[in-house]
Amino acid sequence: MTQAMAIKLPRLQNDLLELFRIGYDAESKGVFRMGFTEADMQARDWLIRKFEQEGFHARMDSAGNIIGSMPGQHSGPVVAIGSHIDSVPAGGMFDGSLGVLAGLECMRTVRDHGLHCQYPLEVYAFAEEEGRFGGMMGVQAIAGELTPQWLETAHDANHMLLRDEMTRAGLNALEALNARVDPKHFRAFLELHIEQGPVLERIKKPVGVVDAISGVYKWLVRLIGKANHAGTAPMDMRSDAFMGLADFAHEIPRIIDEDGTDKSRLTIGWVKLKPGYAHTVPGEAEFTLVGRDTDPQVMHDLADSCRRVLSAIARKHNLMFEFEQMSWLAPQAMSDEVIQAFCRQAEALQLDYEVMPSGAGHDAQYMAKITPTGLIFIPSIGGVSHAPDEWTHWQDVEIGANLLLHTALDFARQSF
Repeated sequence: MTQAMAIKLPRLQNDLLELFRIGYDAESKGVFRMGFTEADMQARDWLIRKFEQEGFHARMDSAGNIIGSMPGQHSGPVVAIGSHIDSVPAGGMFDGSLGVLAGLECMRTVRDHGLHCQYPLEVYAFAEEEGRFGGMMGVQAIAGELTPQWLETAHDANHMLLRDEMTRAGLNALEALNARVDPKHFRAFLELHIEQGPVLERIKKPVGVVDAISGVYKWLVRLIGKANHAGTAPMDMRSDAFMGLADFAHEIPRIIDEDGTDKSRLTIGWVKLKPGYAHTVPGEAEFTLVGRDTDPQVMHDLADSCRRVLSAIARKHNLMFEFEQMSWLAPQAMSDEVIQAFCRQAEALQLDYEVMPSGAGHDAQYMAKITPTGLIFIPSIGGVSHAPDEWTHWQDVEIGANLLLHTALDFARQSF
């Protein structure tokens, strides 16, 4: 294998720009491709055609995952590459999509050079990674981590059921259980992703090699009081649900100081007030709470503390507190074998790199349960992601894709 071998950046650029146009919103300048929406399914159809136009095979499994493979691929273990192509509302161009389309470009490069791989490459675009319904549904299906009960009852923050959204997309939720893949099918799994944080840009390094991914839990919380007239209800006689929410938000720094670490994160990302009128005291505040840390015990400590604080605040404001745990993903270490391979290839390519944790969840944390798995980052400008102004320099995209290529070939052409 020659280190001069490289991906063709213009092809990868064109792919990323084409995909970004699917679900693009001119007003927000972001992309709306949430899991199992019409735009998400259009993107999956586009990706299948893209693989087929290149002479590769592609299919959608029963969970909505897209799997691209090379012609004549035998049934033995594969080196899998992938990420996701669904988005958050008003998301950016690179989140998830980079890892999938860089995988496609790796397959093109192998084809262009006429390489024979002992372990062929296979590319995965996992469904519903962004957690619209809680969890990472597509990769959980591959790993055999889904249950019928969850598939029947999972819903988003607007109480739309996963099973109904999958039906509208032409899929059957319970059939997602059939998407499980035998772990023996995989030699390894590799994921390239933008960092979605400021570390690499701050330390001026082009690559991050991830050693562990933070766990994450997601709650749907309700503080229920009493709606009342905003003009006639005295301030000291209100059961104002928003005041409870505001008090809790103010307590988050203290909770982290007392029960968390420098890697802990607590985020209120979605809020709905009811009845939602300017002249009515809010009778209910419904919101999401997402907690993260790389230590499972710290995650439990944070959750316990949040529960105690919310209960105390509810009593203070004469509210009822209830919550639903929509998902709980444990922290996950990456494979030492894959970490070493990424580092070895980075050094061969003369790339400076940082070994670092990931504060965000990724498909890699479920793939790590069934095969040696690794994750690499490239810098995000300003640390911005999950927003229309998410951006990464094209030269960093090229660096990351080439490191992905050479590490994939390291696994594909050798028996460790």
